[in-house]
Amino acid sequence: MTRAQARQFITSLAEANPDAESELVFRDAFSLLVAVVLSAQATDRSVNKVTEGLFRDAPDARAMVALGEDGIAAHIRTIGLWRAKAKNVFRLSEQLLALHEGEVPADRAALEALAGVGRKTASVVLNVMFGESAMAVDTHIFRLGNRTGLAPGKTTRAVEEGLIRRIPPEMLRPSHHWLILHGRYVCKARSPECWRCTAFAPCLFPLKEDIGSKKPGRDKKPLREKAMPATDRG
Repeated sequence: MTRAQARQFITSLAEANPDAESELVFRDAFSLLVAVVLSAQATDRSVNKVTEGLFRDAPDARAMVALGEDGIAAHIRTIGLWRAKAKNVFRLSEQLLALHEGEVPADRAALEALAGVGRKTASVVLNVMFGESAMAVDTHIFRLGNRTGLAPGKTTRAVEEGLIRRIPPEMLRPSHHWLILHGRYVCKARSPECWRCTAFAPCLFPLKEDIGSKKPGRDKKPLREKAMPATDRG
């Protein structure tokens, strides 16, 4: 897409969902950080179910360390990769106490030095909690960037850089939520609902005319598209 097309695309998403925000339940930077770490390869809904009890028993880094790795694991057994995630949440809580007096740092390098925290997780925390125009590229945004022509790329970093170049600076921070929710509920992986897409006009998806002309509810052949690299999912 050109920058003009990108502006039209993002503006359409904004008009359709002006109050978009994270669907993870959190109350501060620590609970957001933990929730995002737990959300890797898991749905926000499943994470919210386990964090209700987890954050009740361990609302901060000190309490999380006191709860222990086994205690954390007992709360999160219903989500994927729970053993590794319990270890990471315990370890990052120790690191926050040792290096940052229990507080979540508002610095990318410091965040990415924490256990279980990669570029995507750091970007979410910087965007949502600290107001930075960071673009976190998850599976939904990676798919949208490539499918629509908004920011094609073979890696999440390439898609991120393409989005930063094309999206107007004043729209970049909220675009994170507009894109994720659009990918989650409209431009879905297997069955994109082009027929109800508010950004239909600027989208460059080659099959959009065919899908957009079909009646809602009609069975569609699943799409085969480039998957997000496994190493970029954390």
